[in-house]
Amino acid sequence: MPYEHPLAYILGVEGLALLRAYTGEHDARFVEERLAEIRKLLDDDDLRPVEVTTIDTREGYRLWSATYDGPNSAFDSDEPRIDAILDTLPAGDALDAACGTGRLAARLAGRGHRVTGLDSSPEMLERARRRVPGGAFLEGDLTAIPLPDGSVDLVTCSLALTHVRDLGPVFAEFGRVLRPGGQLVISDMHPESVFRGHIPLMRLPDGRPVRVASHRHLIGDYIRAGLAAGLQVRRCEEPSSPGYADMGPAPEPATGPGPWEGWPWSLTDLVPVASRAAAADIPYLVVWQFERA
Repeated sequence: MPYEHPLAYILGVEGLALLRAYTGEHDARFVEERLAEIRKLLDDDDLRPVEVTTIDTREGYRLWSATYDGPNSAFDSDEPRIDAILDTLPAGDALDAACGTGRLAARLAGRGHRVTGLDSSPEMLERARRRVPGGAFLEGDLTAIPLPDGSVDLVTCSLALTHVRDLGPVFAEFGRVLRPGGQLVISDMHPESVFRGHIPLMRLPDGRPVRVASHRHLIGDYIRAGLAAGLQVRRCEEPSSPGYADMGPAPEPATGPGPWEGWPWSLTDLVPVASRAAAADIPYLVVWQFERA
């Protein structure tokens, strides 16, 4: 069971900032201020831990389905990048893998693709069918896609592979269902984001805090899985946060960690200078385009 201690997280952020100072990105004053801030934090008795249950993807997305289409900065970031790729591709047979509520399926249908959506969550699929009435939506797993070999021209998969323990079997299935020359377009949380705890969180009906099981895949993991499945990299984008100098003056530190639902973002508000230094120029999303050989 994860043990989320706000003090431990904040000290980790301070440590990342100090590591960047160690390699010359910040001066002696910055280091002394961080050390003083750490000493102050260690004396704060209000930073209490929370025990959090990890749940599987099916249960997590059942809970999340009702609010999934609410404001989400990840959607704002991946959609224009995915659109830029889709706009270069001809219409054909498309599979939206881990389609959720049909967010990308609707974009595919709008471009004239014949859309099949696949998801493990019946609740998500119910919403996808309403959103894209002309699509065919199937319940299933990414490691056993219920489609014939070489049956689609395009596979999309958005913000889902972080929840897969091993990319190999999933990429093998993507490669299997794609026709030669077919395209695979993926967006996912960047390993740097997962490293910093940016994974879905919610509460059970009884109020217990839970996070959806998530896994950190290095950039090389995607490449190796793709190559093993007969796929070649055509594009890789890693949108990142602004540089430290471009972030402007840091606000005053927050006076408390905020509610658990706001972690880890509200925790970084306790140490705004350190959090900006730690996050500067760090990618938060990765967008891939692969082609079936």
